[in-house]
Amino acid sequence: MNSLGKTVSPAPAGKASPPPLLPSPDDEIARLAGIIRSQDVKIQALIQEVAYLRRIRYGVKSEAMSAEQRQLFEDDIVGDVAAVESELKLPPAPSTPRTRVGRQALPEHLERVEVRHEPESCTCSACQANLVKIGEDVSEQLDIEPARFFVIRHIRPQYACRQCETVTAAPVAPAVIDGSLAAPGLLAWVATGKYLDHLPLYRLEQIAARQQVALSRSTMSEWIGRMGFALQPLADRLMEMLKQRQVLHADETPVKQLDPGAGKTKRAYLWSYRSNDSDTGPPIVVFDYQSSRSGQHARDFLHGWRGSLMVDDYGGYKKLFAADALCAVTELGCWAHARRKFFDLQVNGAHPQAEEALRRIGKLYAAEEAARQMADTARALHRKQHSVPVLADMHDWLICLRLTTADGSGLARAIDYSLNRWASLIRYAQTGNLPIDNNPVENAIRPIALGKKNWLFAGSERAGKRAAAIQSLFATAKLNGIEPTAWLKDTLEKLPVWTMRRIDELLPLKSTAQIG
Repeated sequence: MNSLGKTVSPAPAGKASPPPLLPSPDDEIARLAGIIRSQDVKIQALIQEVAYLRRIRYGVKSEAMSAEQRQLFEDDIVGDVAAVESELKLPPAPSTPRTRVGRQALPEHLERVEVRHEPESCTCSACQANLVKIGEDVSEQLDIEPARFFVIRHIRPQYACRQCETVTAAPVAPAVIDGSLAAPGLLAWVATGKYLDHLPLYRLEQIAARQQVALSRSTMSEWIGRMGFALQPLADRLMEMLKQRQVLHADETPVKQLDPGAGKTKRAYLWSYRSNDSDTGPPIVVFDYQSSRSGQHARDFLHGWRGSLMVDDYGGYKKLFAADALCAVTELGCWAHARRKFFDLQVNGAHPQAEEALRRIGKLYAAEEAARQMADTARALHRKQHSVPVLADMHDWLICLRLTTADGSGLARAIDYSLNRWASLIRYAQTGNLPIDNNPVENAIRPIALGKKNWLFAGSERAGKRAAAIQSLFATAKLNGIEPTAWLKDTLEKLPVWTMRRIDELLPLKSTAQIG
């Protein structure tokens, strides 16, 4: 009888249960070691994941600043140091050793205003003899004249013929805005302030008021609307010329649009398309304002286009690369985005695998830098010799690394991003004209991304499309080394009497710009 009061029958003779089979000590040690290794991998992956999420979650308020925001703080620090040096009457101490000798020369194209400083007396203070000029000491300072408002008086004398009693006078020149008090220079100043310097119209109104000039926001808004309508054919022509290129970059950024019915803002998108730097033609960038991030907008913009398109991994572009797409588009992968996945791991702390990936990707960019000035044929050969072997070795390394990486970890996602897009990532190395990354279009869209923090939102879809057209012209002018304000002033003067057959001559491109 057992402790519970139940009778336990003895096992029948000769029917004893066999003892359980125990694993050998070596097998048990191997099993436990495997469990430990698996757990170590998962723990390291989770540590990296937590560090990354903390940086994203808590870095918004302190660390995660854009380059432009960091420059604002750096400028303040430099100003504080200079102020302290002035207060203590100390000579300015450069933070880094200077390699150049003397002060940087001022630009030669600037107007020189000479101010001559003669001595108080032309006789020697010691012996009273006349002084003889033996040379000059010339120094230059950079100065500026703030926005200066002035009035242009158009005077048209009227002449009469006594014999036939007719009156003759010079005709009134056509203008972009008939009967407006704004000259082309003022219109260009308003457009530049709003779209390049990202100043809201009320700030331009305040700037004018300091010189006792009344420029109401409503009046300037009307000017912007009429200018946008007049400049739209030029933006449309830029789009046509861009779609003649065989290689393009594409990207998109969110912007806010006022939704009057809801009393708040809604999200819209500014799609950006840019020519390839290896093209022989002048660089072009075109912005397309749309109400959403739907990939249909990209398909509509590129309808009928054939070529290679550099994009990130956003799914909205995927249908462009389908076999049944209306556009025959080849996908190009962006190595800057692939690199960013590993950089996010490395920046959180020492991560040997991410560091090794960055080192290998660095070799690809070093090869590109060495081939920057080469022609397409020479660059293709250079890539075949220096980039293709690095890519092949990196592919094998990523596959082996993925086998030992825990699913769902940050490292696994970084590896999967590259391996899943490998065919599009290596496509550039098989030619001499395709780009390695999407940085050119990101650089073109970055000023607008910074400016939208100032103008906060677009008032309407029409206003967004108007802004996209004017921004396309301004951004293209900057890419071509053309001063946007001078170009716009010149264009607004010519546009009223210009024919559409010669519209290419008005575009802000190196080969067609006729400034002055």
